[in-house]
This record gives sequence, structure tokens and C-alpha cells, in this order.
Amino acid sequence: MRVVIAPDSFKGTASAAEVAEAVASGWLGERPDDDLVLLPMADGGEGTLDAVAAAVPGSERVPVTVTGPDDRPVETAWLRLPDGRALVELAATSGLTLLDDLRPDTAHTTGFGQAIAAALDAGATGLLLGIGGSASTDGGVGALQALGLALGTAVPAGVTGAAVLDHVPPVDASTLRALPPLEAVVLTDVTSPLLGPAGAAAVFGPQKGVTPDRVPVHEDRLTRWAACFPDVDPTTPGAGAAGGTGFGLLAWGAVLASGATTVADAIGLPDAVAGADLVVTGEGCFDLQSAAGKAPTVVRALAEARGIPTALVAGVVEASVDGFALAASLTVIATQTTGEPDDALRDPLRFARIAGARFARAQDA
Repeated sequence: MRVVIAPDSFKGTASAAEVAEAVASGWLGERPDDDLVLLPMADGGEGTLDAVAAAVPGSERVPVTVTGPDDRPVETAWLRLPDGRALVELAATSGLTLLDDLRPDTAHTTGFGQAIAAALDAGATGLLLGIGGSASTDGGVGALQALGLALGTAVPAGVTGAAVLDHVPPVDASTLRALPPLEAVVLTDVTSPLLGPAGAAAVFGPQKGVTPDRVPVHEDRLTRWAACFPDVDPTTPGAGAAGGTGFGLLAWGAVLASGATTVADAIGLPDAVAGADLVVTGEGCFDLQSAAGKAPTVVRALAEARGIPTALVAGVVEASVDGFALAASLTVIATQTTGEPDDALRDPLRFARIAGARFARAQDA
């Protein structure tokens, strides 16, 4: 058999490459003669830069030090692509995993904007901007300030992140840096609008530490932010991504695109899938949001279009797996193996190998 293994990262526990290698190891232990193609995936969030760097010959990591979401310096990199464009990953500059403690009011996207500015300073002719995994609900105001946005009112010293939105409108967008010639394409993994019950504050705020009683406060802040740019539609699918950073980048003039689809094209996944007998994908938590453009759904769609079955491996499964030929939850496997479901978080690669072995054995059933 020829098997393509293309999981996303298991956020905070294992990279996409590590998961792919673990599944492959388990598979080969049962079927050592099969042809396995490992293509770690991403959808704009954590691991996007790594996935593209591994798959695009001639790409180059360019080191940069930025201000992290809690003001500590972060040593990271952006990716220079052979065609002159730059890939910048928000998770690596302003991401949730960079925090020791959640900071719902003060975490910010300044570092993301600084890395974008560094890429432009280095002559990037276009931008691919992965925005999953944000630590903040600041609407991207930190990033835009780093790109030159001026606020029309004074912000008290020490005020950062979503709290900055208490001091808008107005803003002066005329001071923003110009877009590069090949534009800025935003890679997003969600289709949420900026505001409302499906928006940035209500859906994603709790992930960033926003308590239920504070959701209306953040909703009001983002409403004020939307009023700064009356020509930008806050209901645009993806405007609510990354705590509203999607909207902020739309206000800059960027365009939104499916992160997983763009990454899949960049790493050559459609061609690889075309010759496969089975495709394995996955992510840390497969839930209702997964159907809104996250990597496993995009990978499955590519396989389905070619009549190829797909298997899912996930840390936890919280949504229907109809449409997958096989599915494995690492939490369930851990419970069956050790009696401790939390072992799936402590050692996900051990149970990913077991999942790979089970998938392989299923081919002989």
C-alpha cells in the first residue's frame, strides 16, 4: 500500500512532524513493506512555518527577535520563500504557547506585526500570514501599530492588548506601511465573523482566558474596533480569527484564504494524495470547529475527491467521525492501555504509534 500521512500538530504536545513519524513507526511495525509518504500539515496556526519550510526547497528561515504577547522578547524566525514572498506565523511571535499565564486583557499581537515589518524591510515581495494560535483578543491592533497605525487618542502607559481598544476610535490608517506588490494573504483556520455569538470574543475569548462575565467587555471593545474601519465588513468569514486579527489584517488590505488549503498546495499534498491507497490525517482535538476549514477536513476533502479513504488520529474526538474510514482517539487508546486518559497528553507519540499500528492491522482484517 501507499499511505500518505498528513496530520496537523497536536497543539502544545507534539509537532505535526512528530505525530506523522509516530504514526508511520506504528504502521511499519505491522506492514514494513508499505510505502509511506509523510507530509506534516498545518492550517495557518502552530507548525505552519515548519511544514512549509520542510516541503519547499530553497526556503530560508530568517531569525528575528520580537516583543512577545506578554512583552518578553521572543527569538523566532520568518520564512523567506524562493519566489520572494515571506511566511510569517503568528503562533511563533504572539502565540498562546508563549505565555506562562493567560493574559486576556493585556496579551497582544505586537510581535507579529514586528516580524511582518522585518520581512518587508528585507524586501519581501508578498506575504503569507498564518494567524492561528493567538494569545490575545486585541483585534490585531498590536500588529497594526507595529506596522505604523496611529491611534487618535492617547493610550495610557502600560496599556496593551485588548485594553488598547478602550481608546479607539479614531485611528489614522494613512500611516500604515504599504502592502507588498504580491499582496498579503492571510492563512486562517476558521470562518468566524468578528462579532456576535460566533465571533472572536464569544467563541475564542475563553481559550485566551476571557471569563464569561468579561465576554461582553471584549465584544464591546471589538465593536469599537470595527467602527474604526467602516469600509471593512466585520461579518467577513475569518474576520474573527486569532482574536479578531483577521479583521485587523483586512483593514490593512490583506485578503483571507483557507490556511489548510494554501499549505496543502504549498507542500504538494494534492499530487501526493492522488497516488495513495489511504490518507491519514489528524489534530489534537477533533471537534465541531474542525469542520470549519481546519487541516483534517481539508485533507479528507482532497482524498474524497479522488475516491481515497481517510483515517483520523486525534488526541481527543468530540465530533462525528462519519466520513472517515478509520478513527482513533489517543485519549481512548491511553485509557485502554494504561487506564489513565491523561497519559495521552503526557506522551502522545506513544499512543500515536499504537494508532498507526491499529490502522495497519485494519488493512489485513
